[in-house]
Amino acid sequence: MIRRFLMVLPAIVLLVAAGLLGRFLVLPPDNSEVPAEGPVTGIVWQVDDATARPEGNWQRLGADHLLIQWIVVDDIGFARGLGKKRPTRLPDWQRIGAEPWARHVTLGLAGDFAEKKARADVLQLARASAAIAGKQLPLDIEGYYFPVEVDPTWQEAAKVMPEALSLLPRPLWISVYDNSDMGGAALADWLSTWLPEDVGIFFQDGVGVDARSAQTARDYADALAARFGKDRLRVITEAFRPLKGGGFRAATAAEIEPQIRALRGYDIYLFDGPHYLNDALVKALSRSFAEEE
Repeated sequence: MIRRFLMVLPAIVLLVAAGLLGRFLVLPPDNSEVPAEGPVTGIVWQVDDATARPEGNWQRLGADHLLIQWIVVDDIGFARGLGKKRPTRLPDWQRIGAEPWARHVTLGLAGDFAEKKARADVLQLARASAAIAGKQLPLDIEGYYFPVEVDPTWQEAAKVMPEALSLLPRPLWISVYDNSDMGGAALADWLSTWLPEDVGIFFQDGVGVDARSAQTARDYADALAARFGKDRLRVITEAFRPLKGGGFRAATAAEIEPQIRALRGYDIYLFDGPHYLNDALVKALSRSFAEEE
């Protein structure tokens, strides 16, 4: 900070030097606002052109962790020097890194919007992800996420995923869902046959796609935690609902609240903040949880 007693000329020199230095140094995130105590651990951000400049007050729900689904998707790089294609807008990573809801970041690597294609190219995506992991961003990156989702219908997962995951840095996470309603214990059994012991699980609760109730999602989480431990489990709470004719809408506060209450005790990540959780919805949810205190 420039002190008041400095002469004008030295002050100008200092400011110019600071400006030049800023071109070469990445300043650490500020994160000056303290997140409120709340039931939510973090939010997910599925990066795309529409949400390249995310704005929100998710810290009012307690969120201070950010899961970035991917930094490269369909060869589109959302940071300079990454990907073969440029997005319409690049995210302002310096600003994002200073947000109170991004104090702890899990960085998603290389993925594909189409699940079938991502699975077919899983080893190629893993190699691309390994190259991306060393990219310097002004974020507090605490781990990595490989954005090729798995479920029990993917029969080749047990063969190809261990090889793909072996190429990637740790700490490392993947996401898991089950739309076949096999049950939490059976899902845990399947995962235990191939998932490396040092890879964590983001479990998609399935409520947003009408795969199960919030209570059944809790049963799944309990079964997964019993097998793998709570430290290896995070729950993605789906903050959306299907629309007739296709697509999704944001869930209402009345719809999301039971999901959050059912999964209390686990690290809850809302999917996804920029697309579905606007300020009005955040206010309604934070008010609801504040009333019980």
